Amino acid sequence: MNHSPGDWGPGTGDWALAGIPLTGPILNGSGTFDAIAARRAFGDALFDDFPFSAFVSKTITVEPRQGNPPPRLWETPAGMINSIGLPNKGLEGFLAADLPELAELPVPLVVSVMGFSRHELATLVARAGERDEVAAIELNVSCPNVETGLVMGADPAETARAVERVRPVSGKPLVVKLTPNASDPSAVAAAAEGSGADAVSLVNTLKGTALDPRTREPWLGGGGGGVSGPAIRAIALEQVESVAARVSIPLIGMGGIASGAHAADFLAAGASLVAVGTESFRDPAAGRRIADELAAVPASA
Repeated sequence: MNHSPGDWGPGTGDWALAGIPLTGPILNGSGTFDAIAARRAFGDALFDDFPFSAFVSKTITVEPRQGNPPPRLWETPAGMINSIGLPNKGLEGFLAADLPELAELPVPLVVSVMGFSRHELATLVARAGERDEVAAIELNVSCPNVETGLVMGADPAETARAVERVRPVSGKPLVVKLTPNASDPSAVAAAAEGSGADAVSLVNTLKGTALDPRTREPWLGGGGGGVSGPAIRAIALEQVESVAARVSIPLIGMGGIASGAHAADFLAAGASLVAVGTESFRDPAAGRRIADELAAVPASA
């Protein structure tokens, strides 16, 4: 879907995600904005000017996860490394406790899921997809498949098999979140499209590590983590452009977006929508600010 700069403001243009109408082009990156905690802090005032046009949940797994041991974050000169480790309440805990609260948000809800096998992915997609509160499902395919040892989202054949396995169990739109650590992300995107994905999102974080300046040992409790923020924006922009040239399904672009001008770059590179992640840690209202800035980007920019 192509948009002119005049269409980039919230509430304008023909914005949609795989047939789901949206009021604007700005989403959140999974796990970068805690809507439940934000509502507890700001109350229902959060709904009056919610920063995103659709909300992507934290990634959930079948079983509860504690996540990685601390420390979990390392600030870089242009972003950060996170080693959070996907802590979550598990599928049953999410459905019982988090979903009812997230369903009250004033925008469509996208549930992000990750499984360590195709069977686990199918279970997650089926259970989440049967809930009316869920508008779409994001497949976070950045983990190794225990059946093969291969990272599902780094290998086109693995990605194809994963999408083929889950596609029949739900009619909800499926968004495949691509890893930038694949040797050919556009081939992975094409495999996802060919197997029934309704959209792709990219990029996830890049692999990185940090050393304790005193001991030269790994600082992060998980050993390494994912690099995000402005440092990866140029890489993300190139991958978005490459993938957009290869697939015809909608593409959600992300990676270091911190201003309306950055968002405009991603849309010009072929993204249908964009997502804000690391910038929300610095500015919880970044999504709304970036949408407003995007609306003001001149046609000549």
